[in-house]
Amino acid sequence: MQHNDYILTLSCPDRTGIVYRVSGLLFELGCNILDSQQFGDEETGRFFLRVHFDLPVSASPDDLRARLDGMSTEYGMELKLHDARRKERLLIMVSKQGHCLNDLLFRVHSGHLHAEVAAIVSNHNDYASLAASYGIPFHHLPVTAETKLEQEQQVLDIVDKEGIDLVVLARYMQILSAGMCRALTGRAINIHHSFLPSFKGARPYHQAHARGVKIIGATAHYVTSDLDEGPIIDQDIERVDHTMTTQDLTQVGSDIESLVLSRAVRSHVEHRILLNRNKTVVFR
Repeated sequence: MQHNDYILTLSCPDRTGIVYRVSGLLFELGCNILDSQQFGDEETGRFFLRVHFDLPVSASPDDLRARLDGMSTEYGMELKLHDARRKERLLIMVSKQGHCLNDLLFRVHSGHLHAEVAAIVSNHNDYASLAASYGIPFHHLPVTAETKLEQEQQVLDIVDKEGIDLVVLARYMQILSAGMCRALTGRAINIHHSFLPSFKGARPYHQAHARGVKIIGATAHYVTSDLDEGPIIDQDIERVDHTMTTQDLTQVGSDIESLVLSRAVRSHVEHRILLNRNKTVVFR
């Protein structure tokens, strides 16, 4: 028997009977639940649920959506239904550091990341040949302070034209305007180093080496107009010591950035992330 995989995600004010109603509805339509995860946040009073299930071909997806809409109204739910077989379309933005870009391209190409890279945008031309080797359209869009808004509109035009689901800032070294951040709310992920203590600006690994840091790491988060302060999706760290050179720190940091970003993108395209005010619930 053929089945169609779907993923249901929802959040709503916490109350009794939510799981019972959702699972009962799916049972009535002949669905088989493959995986289910839930979380109730006592602090915010909200409930979060992710259900992966298959829908028999004899059942109508439109009927499912209509019944879910009715339940959503009753419970005040923020509810989304995703076709699990569909690959999310990515736009990757990059500047001159290509480690995250290269890692994502390999993971997508090898099938380890259930997504499709629809386009690459860069304010430099360094990775045009890399994009061509994967058969991916490459858009060289230089930017200056005077052309920033015009360049960002070009990016948004590509997002609309290509039906982009997620924009990935893979070491894209430009600060997005507040308008750009609003246009991409909930569908743009950024990666940056997270040193303790923090070093901002140019050459952070050189600054970290000069201060003798013992821990370096990376943070992936959703993009907001508050620079590097959006809801955190994933983080990781690595211990370092006095024997390591600036080049060693840069290599360790690049590896962590690539890993953390790929995990964040995977969580997003597999619909495992739900926003909880200025935080995230990330189901594993």
